[in-house]
Amino acid sequence: MLKHRLLKRGMYSCLFVFLCIVLFSSDASTKVWEYTLDNGLKILITEDHKAALATFQIWYRVGSRNEPAGKRGISHLLEHMMFKGTQKYGSKVFSRLVQKNGGMDNAFTTRDYTTYFQTLPSDRIHLSIELESDRMQNLLLLSDDVRYERSVVIEERRMRYEDDPQSSLYEEVVATAFKVHPYHNPVIGWMSDIASIDSEDLVFHYKNFYSPDNAVIVVSGDVTAEELFEKIKKMFGTISKGKQRVPVTSKEPPQRGEKRVSLKKEAKLPYILAAYHVPRFPHEDSIPLDVLSTILSGKSGRLYKALVREGKIALNVFASYDGFTIDPYLFFLGGTVVPGREIEALEEALFAVIEKIRITPPSDREVQKAKNQAEASFIMSQDSIFYQAYIIGMFEMLGDWRLKDRYLEEIKKITPEDVQRVVKKYFSKENRTVGILIPENR
Repeated sequence: MLKHRLLKRGMYSCLFVFLCIVLFSSDASTKVWEYTLDNGLKILITEDHKAALATFQIWYRVGSRNEPAGKRGISHLLEHMMFKGTQKYGSKVFSRLVQKNGGMDNAFTTRDYTTYFQTLPSDRIHLSIELESDRMQNLLLLSDDVRYERSVVIEERRMRYEDDPQSSLYEEVVATAFKVHPYHNPVIGWMSDIASIDSEDLVFHYKNFYSPDNAVIVVSGDVTAEELFEKIKKMFGTISKGKQRVPVTSKEPPQRGEKRVSLKKEAKLPYILAAYHVPRFPHEDSIPLDVLSTILSGKSGRLYKALVREGKIALNVFASYDGFTIDPYLFFLGGTVVPGREIEALEEALFAVIEKIRITPPSDREVQKAKNQAEASFIMSQDSIFYQAYIIGMFEMLGDWRLKDRYLEEIKKITPEDVQRVVKKYFSKENRTVGILIPENR
């Protein structure tokens, strides 16, 4: 759910030494400078001088998987509160300053991390350094602001989930598929939990997770790495490390039987969503799963051809796999039935498409086309300085930014037999959770 956006402070202390590593990715034209401060803050910088712009991103290793029971959604609410101001920069001043200087800013929270970013003219990137270092340590979290933003998030949850039948079903399916792991909980949180979060809860969460040793700064654009690093070191280097955090140790046990959930809501047509437990990248099966999702997806994919164009049983169908998570997640299949047809017929047809791959591997041409699409999409996205930084940050959250090169290397190796193997291994009845949306008038 990706929903992405003056140097006068503190004296430089020579006590804060750093490690600097210059590293190259598999693309010789892309260089990543890596630095680590004594307080644990990691800084990753790429230079791209095609335009006088730069993107500054700060990634915190905290998402919905790190939240305490009864306070689900606190990471997302804290993201909202990060724009409410500090003593130095009051409410809404942050975004106004960025916009006044020709930039844009935003943020997003996921299951695994929370990210804040600004894209600015490169000669104004010092503004990001000043503003982000200030709100890393000086956020106010006033009670009135908390009450207001809490009501905003409650309304956001109502609109995006409670009033959206397909999103509601997604939430039910995920919560049913995970009974132990915190991926059971939605990133936005449960309604009663959101309503219970107060300023004291947010202060604790902020102090626990918003510290330099739990953060990574990624910058891409028209900058000089060593000069920029000196500015970052000056502003962030004096911030103290946080307290030791309790790691997430929960592991979802293997699923031993099909789970089913039905949801009655006001909707026009029945809808199905099926989820299978699968590994995450860099597990050896993650890339074949990625290729499989491409083979199944889109108007040239197997699902659309079989169920929309030829079978005329579905209005729309999809396959979705996100292997870029800290812990194993899910592979989704779903679709909406055409008027006059039964959802049971769509379910049977959906699983029949998967069964064909279990019996006969996809063709070399299908697999090569999917590999080409995945590789081209991954490479071309990095023409944007935002996505250059985003990809580096995302892989760093998974363990190491260098994994981005491994991803491309592994795609090239995938064979039709690899795709068939993961279908046989993971796409069993015992390993799936099926959700059915039933319109209330039925």
